[in-house]
Amino acid sequence: MRADQWAIAGAVGLNPTQTHVLTFITGRGEKGVRVGAIATQLGVAQPTATDSIASLVRKGFLTKAPDPEDTRAVTVRVTRVGRDIVRGIGLAITATERALETLSIREQTELLRLVIKTIRALQVAGAIAPQRMCVTCGYFRPNAHEDKRAPHHCAYVDAAFGAEGLRIDCDEHEALPEADREAVWISYMKAFSDSEEDARDVTR
Repeated sequence: MRADQWAIAGAVGLNPTQTHVLTFITGRGEKGVRVGAIATQLGVAQPTATDSIASLVRKGFLTKAPDPEDTRAVTVRVTRVGRDIVRGIGLAITATERALETLSIREQTELLRLVIKTIRALQVAGAIAPQRMCVTCGYFRPNAHEDKRAPHHCAYVDAAFGAEGLRIDCDEHEALPEADREAVWISYMKAFSDSEEDARDVTR
């Protein structure tokens, strides 16, 4: 999917790293993001992130301004033009999306579960930066309802939702305290196992 998106972005003069940077910052809304946080999240060196940001500023896709919480730091925000570019990339139907459409709803939901499990394992191993997933969010209440179609609860919007609604990148994400992460994960995984011991096994 990323390769397809890069090909689309190339038509407006963006290279892969610039596309990644612009998409990441756009997903953070109006808050603004520091350069160091961008580099960490994307897994690139800070000079690489700085160069990409400078290019995107020249193109009119990003702006830089002093951080209101620390005037020594700089935050980066997306412009309306930059947001339109990202929206266009996101709306483009890719070959991967067409392939995913051939899966049944049940298969798509299972694939999402496996993606979430893989991302979490990579986070626990320290191989990637933390992602803003439901299963690591303080608002997430796994298996809080008896309705199998909507067993989970989001305290942010105070609503139940099903497995297909789990997010892997949510703007409202609030990181769980480290002490609670394992318990929430086990509670989430218990729906897929016969016992708590089995749930613990899937975290390893």
